[in-house]
Amino acid sequence: MSRYDESINKILNIEWTDIKKLIDTLDRGVMEQIIDLLLTVRENGRKVITAGCGTSGATAVRVAHSLNVCEVPSFFLDPSMSIHGGFGAIQRGDVVILFSKGGNTPEVTNYIPVCRKKGATIIGVSQNDDSVLAKLADIYFKIQIDTESDKFNMCASASCTAYCAVWDAIAFTIMQFNGYTKEDLLLIHTGGKVGELLAEENKKQRENKNDDLQ
Repeated sequence: MSRYDESINKILNIEWTDIKKLIDTLDRGVMEQIIDLLLTVRENGRKVITAGCGTSGATAVRVAHSLNVCEVPSFFLDPSMSIHGGFGAIQRGDVVILFSKGGNTPEVTNYIPVCRKKGATIIGVSQNDDSVLAKLADIYFKIQIDTESDKFNMCASASCTAYCAVWDAIAFTIMQFNGYTKEDLLLIHTGGKVGELLAEENKKQRENKNDDLQ
């Protein structure tokens, strides 16, 4: 037994408990609306832009990557770059996903008037119903987390884990419904262990096919 075990177990229990609760608390109607919208992005020649600050920013980076893996063209637009010309990336018909636990972060709410002017759809991800983001987003997606895992119950920790899990559920549901194949995954994910396993599997399939033809 390590002297750190009690702390480690407590933190892990907080995080998995928070995620488990989401099964019952997430608004499935809003999730369906988001999935339906994101399924149209590629076919309409549009893109997804994510943004957030601090830990919410790290979450936004990960969500953009997960959506790319599922063939939903996405990228993270850093708030510090957006006000220095980066907002030019936002165009009519794009989807802008803004992450802010409290929903009032100025660097994040800065995106709202630009999106309005340019005709982009705003998805606001927060847990504060009274926030600017909740009130002004086209789609308000509430992800409620009651307990963070740091000792002060303040640092975005369990909430970050939960946000990533929820958006994995969205991204990989899209993968289920957009005709995605393993060949598609191999085309865009040639590197790392995943690429190695996919290439090996693809090679075996070709060999088996050649054996069947002989």
